[in-house]
Amino acid sequence: MLNKYPLWKYLLILLVIAFGIIYALPNLYPDDPALQLSTQKTTTVIDQRTLDTAAQALNEAGIELKQAELTSAGGTLRFNNGEDQLAAKPVISSVLGDDYVVALNLVPTTPDWLAAIGAGPAKLGLDLRGGVHFLLEVDTPAALKQRLDVAASEMKAALRQERIRYRSVDVADGVMSIRFLQQGDQAAAETLLEDQFPDYLYSTREDGGDFFVEVGFTEPAKKEIEAYALQQNLTTLRNRVNELGVAEPLVQRQGSNRIVVELPGVQDTAAAKRIIGATANLEFRLEAGLDANAGDLDTLTFRDGSGRTARLERDVIITGDSVADASSSFDENGRPQVNISLDGKGGKQMAKVTRTAVGRNMAVVFIEHKSRTRFVEGDDGKLEEVRRSYSEKNIISLATIQTTLGNSFRITGLDSPRESSELALLLRAGALAAPIYFVEERTIGPSLGAENIRLGVLSAQIGLLVVMAFMLVYYKVFGVFANISLGLNIVLLMACMSLLSATLTLPGIAGIVLTMGMAVDANVLIFSRIREELKAGLPTQQAIHSGFNRAFTTILDANITTLLVAVILFAVGTGPVKGFAVTLSLGIITSMFTAIVVTRAQINLVYGGRKNKRLYI
Repeated sequence: MLNKYPLWKYLLILLVIAFGIIYALPNLYPDDPALQLSTQKTTTVIDQRTLDTAAQALNEAGIELKQAELTSAGGTLRFNNGEDQLAAKPVISSVLGDDYVVALNLVPTTPDWLAAIGAGPAKLGLDLRGGVHFLLEVDTPAALKQRLDVAASEMKAALRQERIRYRSVDVADGVMSIRFLQQGDQAAAETLLEDQFPDYLYSTREDGGDFFVEVGFTEPAKKEIEAYALQQNLTTLRNRVNELGVAEPLVQRQGSNRIVVELPGVQDTAAAKRIIGATANLEFRLEAGLDANAGDLDTLTFRDGSGRTARLERDVIITGDSVADASSSFDENGRPQVNISLDGKGGKQMAKVTRTAVGRNMAVVFIEHKSRTRFVEGDDGKLEEVRRSYSEKNIISLATIQTTLGNSFRITGLDSPRESSELALLLRAGALAAPIYFVEERTIGPSLGAENIRLGVLSAQIGLLVVMAFMLVYYKVFGVFANISLGLNIVLLMACMSLLSATLTLPGIAGIVLTMGMAVDANVLIFSRIREELKAGLPTQQAIHSGFNRAFTTILDANITTLLVAVILFAVGTGPVKGFAVTLSLGIITSMFTAIVVTRAQINLVYGGRKNKRLYI
């Protein structure tokens, strides 16, 4: 008998190998450190003049710029190394101002012809300098103020219902002050509020002929609210990251009021920063009548930049917390809109208010908690970051209530499809219980990431060389076949990871090294079996056939059991553990193909044509 594959099998093997080489090629092109520029507002644009301004500022600061280019997401500034990238960020932020978002990024350098066929490099984990690290701080005092703002609306409604006259309600420094003109109203209000809202601390005082009831939190209540704000923000940020579709993200608590967000493999870090850091929320309020008390209304401007204003009641009908689902679409005129679905409680409240407000105007108020950053020169001559928090409230739309509203309605008056899709995403993911601010933002730089890459690649190279040397010494020509298959196995493994957009981490490199050993292990079993058959006196062709067939069952059993363990690791593990499981699983599949199919194809080509040819094994 002769060991030969039909022609179509050889062609199929060559096709798979060619496919693997093409899709593994992008991994040879490293990413460029870059700064990605985008805008905070739709009225601000990034054009060539913006890039020229940035380039001039970098030139004056002595920072070398590799390339500046306009992209669909805004603008990109490429640098030669991570040190220049980090040094350039404060310079660009200071020059462009608060209307722009300057985010650290890694820009792929894959040739266009490879990108055109969907080929791209495998994503690297944060430990291999493939993502961005955010350290966020939760503004817990703002969470207390927001809770008091909600309580103020409820307490005012209770006072009006009992016909107790009050002059004004103010919230500042974690205390709510209700002002009365009569001491009798003050006493009645204190009794009423202590009865209906027993979870607060109450005190009274007199100042300049006015009488005040002051409302605050007990210490246990403060700690509970702060803990809830942190936990709610954790949940919301996880939802937002999931909406971004990031592979193997990390969102976890750090200390009493900080959250760490790590996004490996992210390309559009400006969009990620804008969406993760956005503390946008909605409020639905009625427009105030002409006879409204000035102390119970706010005058807000419209968000479209027209300069129009409207007087709104301070009482909030519902907030974005009541939104169960949100999606972006276009209205009958082709303008962007957001379709809103409320939960049961929010729908009842909306119906209750609008039932008696048909014919009145209702405003949708967009609220953003922001931080303004300034870079000032410190005593040591270096630029230091100084942050100041502030809030913006603008009206998105003001429309007449035609009929009682229920659980579903729509928001119009948005500027762009991007704005509508991001607003829908934020509402869908949930509102933040308190504002958050970026304390730190960085990519994993040369101090850690490059060292991990160097050591990881070095370990893989040493392992590969040792295994190849052993196979050559011990199995001679058959060792050459095994080494060729081993090299192709690594190529196919990287191609599969690139196609699946899998994240390669340091434990993932360990999985690749382990795969090398498993790949040649199959060849060792096959070659040892062929040796035994030759010693038993079988002809060369029959020994080859018997060696592959009899070793196949053992190889299959061993790989299936290992694959089951890898699947369990992927199912129950997180972060780097999943990265190890992914590379191990893919490595098992590719090694089965190369160790059995590719190796046998090589042996058949060299030894399959002659019956009595001597085997160098």
